[in-house]
Amino acid sequence: MTIEQSFAWWSFAQDHADPRTLLRAAADIGYTGVDLLDPALWPVAADVGLRLAAVGGHASLTQGLNDPAQHARIHGELLASVKLAEQHGIATLIVFSGNRPGAGPEGGLDATVDALGAVAPHAEAAGVTLVLELLNSRVDHPDYAADRTAWGVRVVEAVASPRVKLLYDVYHMQIMEGDVIRTIRANHPHIAHYHTAGNPGRHDLDDEQEIAYGAVFRAVQGTGFDGFIAHEFVPKGEPVAALRSAFELCQAAMG
Repeated sequence: MTIEQSFAWWSFAQDHADPRTLLRAAADIGYTGVDLLDPALWPVAADVGLRLAAVGGHASLTQGLNDPAQHARIHGELLASVKLAEQHGIATLIVFSGNRPGAGPEGGLDATVDALGAVAPHAEAAGVTLVLELLNSRVDHPDYAADRTAWGVRVVEAVASPRVKLLYDVYHMQIMEGDVIRTIRANHPHIAHYHTAGNPGRHDLDDEQEIAYGAVFRAVQGTGFDGFIAHEFVPKGEPVAALRSAFELCQAAMG
């Protein structure tokens, strides 16, 4: 099994950086994918040899799948995104639960299942995976519903589609739950994509933050995972140097 590495465009792209230069540098380091890239830059990524590892599937992180009032809009957006993903060879679309207010004590879990269930057959036909992103509700995304791995697993199991999985963000789940390695090992069949960042601060994967990323990467590898680990942190220094450091840490951990 081969794990590939990607990086989130929004967190590494600087206002002064030339997009082509940054994308080329990432490819030269050894990255094979990029997450959440501006569609205007998709041809540039292809030109330098980077695949679109994951892109957003629908609008609004806060008004998401757990709100039935948003379902018609999101359904249309997801169908369009699935078609676009099929055309451009994008394997993964990121989806969001939305925030809890008004969603009831379960955070709108049943509504989330209904919304994903309606799109799942289209994703299956296109060979595209919908990944529900787990985010923390303590620091960065107050009231976000999918803020625990168990909540996300309940959604995935209820939809029961091979094309509906989780995006496990190590940074966010470290804040909410800790116990990252045990959680990954227990739930890996439901995880199709990973994001990383150092905690606290959402910066580099260095020794000034608390997550033992070498051990985490080895644990992911031990599950047989063969998708993308995407680095989604805001570098404290020069972006290319930070990309190289994260890539090398991951590669060294996995041998």
